[in-house]
Amino acid sequence: MENTEKKWFSLNLGNKKKQAESSCGCGKSGGCNSQDKTTPQEEEKDGFQQVFEVSMDRRTAFKKLAASLMIGAGAVTTSCSLITGDDEKEKAQIDWEEQFKGNYKLMSDEEKKATVDRLVRSYQLRTGKTLSMSSQNADENVLFGYAFNISKCQGYMDCVTACVEENNQDRSSQMQYIRIHEMKDGKGLNFNEADDNYYHEVPAEGHFYLGTQCFHCDNPPCVDVCPVQATWREDDGLVVVDYDWCVGCRYCMAACPYDGRRFNWSKPEVPEEEINKNQHYLGNRMRKKGVMEKCTFCVQRSRAGKNPACVEACPTGARIFGNLLDPNSTIRWVLENKKVFRLKEDLGTEPKFWYFMD
Repeated sequence: MENTEKKWFSLNLGNKKKQAESSCGCGKSGGCNSQDKTTPQEEEKDGFQQVFEVSMDRRTAFKKLAASLMIGAGAVTTSCSLITGDDEKEKAQIDWEEQFKGNYKLMSDEEKKATVDRLVRSYQLRTGKTLSMSSQNADENVLFGYAFNISKCQGYMDCVTACVEENNQDRSSQMQYIRIHEMKDGKGLNFNEADDNYYHEVPAEGHFYLGTQCFHCDNPPCVDVCPVQATWREDDGLVVVDYDWCVGCRYCMAACPYDGRRFNWSKPEVPEEEINKNQHYLGNRMRKKGVMEKCTFCVQRSRAGKNPACVEACPTGARIFGNLLDPNSTIRWVLENKKVFRLKEDLGTEPKFWYFMD
């Protein structure tokens, strides 16, 4: 398994400084009515002197530098307190550190934990509620695979509903990672004639049903075309996305031959009471506007030893998930005892998603 880690990027920070207008004209010692006033530029200079001329630990220096740059950029007003309240100050620091964090793929385990802890704390500061977010890495001797029993699927779409709820997908745009295709008997796998938006009682006579999603290819073309390495293949076979590094170019969407990628045209909206708070950094955490999303085989569940939500929700047992490296797993039994096939095998993508019939 090839695991390329290129530190390809260089970060150039450009500061467009604008003059911050003080609402109170506060000075250093006399309060808001003092005659000893300092200009925003003097306060900014003073902030840099505190960073570079005073002996202090690295973290304290970073905090002071952040505050100084925020003044220079007009992000906060110059008043008696840079940021009102300890929580606001902590939130500003968290936002700053998140803005300039590295690509998750290149982080050490300690850095991964630190960024997850920041996101959890940020959510707590914003909402007063708590969530659980994991940065669990791939386990050794695990390669996830999926099998779909066409003869058992009845088109109920319980899998779609479970996926939406589990993975905090946008409710307003009705984003769905899974598609269920209703196809006519005797027509083969003709996706051009399939109905993906049927609204009638199922199963419909003379039809069969087939599901698609991200197939987590061993040779994923979506990874090859990403210009910023925001998507990659993990050691357990999961193809993942670092939402904070995705630039929304949609090259991966164009490269995927299975229609497995989804693009965020607006910020995902999920009612607070419906947010799944059991999250993974590379999975179902809340996304920002303008990034790619996709099925992750529910990384927050699969790496915890559970089935993906779609597998658990399927009422007919049409979906099978497991470790391809475990000779005693159900999916291995299916591959060894059923006549299986994969879509577009001639492309050489090696999808880890098989179809079969009883």
